[in-house]
Amino acid sequence: MPEKDERNLRLNSGHSTPERQTNPTAPDLEACQPLLSRSSTLQGSNGGQDTPIFTSDKGEARRRSWSHWSFSLDARIVSDAILGLSDGLTVPFALTAGLTALGDTKFVILGGLAELIAGAISMGLGGYVGAKSEVDSYEATDRKCNKMMLHDSSTATDCVQEYFEQFGLSPEETKRVADHIKASTPMFKDFLMQNHFQAPKPDTSRPYLSALTLGISYFIGGFVPLIPYFLVARDDVWAGLLWSIGVMAVVLLIFGYVKTGVIRGWTGRENYQACTGGAVQMLVVGVIAAGAAVLLVRLINQE
Repeated sequence: MPEKDERNLRLNSGHSTPERQTNPTAPDLEACQPLLSRSSTLQGSNGGQDTPIFTSDKGEARRRSWSHWSFSLDARIVSDAILGLSDGLTVPFALTAGLTALGDTKFVILGGLAELIAGAISMGLGGYVGAKSEVDSYEATDRKCNKMMLHDSSTATDCVQEYFEQFGLSPEETKRVADHIKASTPMFKDFLMQNHFQAPKPDTSRPYLSALTLGISYFIGGFVPLIPYFLVARDDVWAGLLWSIGVMAVVLLIFGYVKTGVIRGWTGRENYQACTGGAVQMLVVGVIAAGAAVLLVRLINQE
């Protein structure tokens, strides 16, 4: 093959020999300088493989540090835990405070433990029944959706078209979209369940998880005001009450602050004020509940 044809073949195939490459000129480098600067900022000196995008050394250190501690919790688990702790920190505290009117720490401990066990079981069963009802409701809606798709497909198609009409689509466009969705039975059913019946699929393990979360959180929250009564003498019930009030005041303030922070957020002046208000509110509720219980037990005991 002649040398000229061989050179043309190499140029056309994109495999040019190193000795025939030409170095870029100064005007070429100056014209490409903004692009080179931007790419070096984005990718770093190693072509973007080792250096993170738009991060400094300190930012990378923080990112690596947080990557070991980052986690996410289901919102329903957090809600159940907050509910269980809220009831556990108020109801058993009010009961134990009221039982101090009997003048014996043994009665306070036994009554508090009995209430804790019964309350934890009750909260767990309530959480199980509530979550199970959601699963049963979803299954009933699922049967209703199947019945609509099987015996009244035109109404189901109209539901799809009505949904997309709110976005300003023409009747022809909504019909075309509805026909496309209807062509796939699983997609058609998922669309109806989520957008028409508004019934998201629940987690099948939700009832058991809700029961455990509510029961355990209630027991933990209710056991806190009982701790001082184990540490004082049997006949020194008022010392146990004072210690219990002090411990619960701190715990209620912390819990009220953290609970509000989990719901609203931690940063910002408004969130700081809301968290402080939540802490004070939780303390006030606990004091009112405990005070009412003490007064009622005293009144009953005098009779």
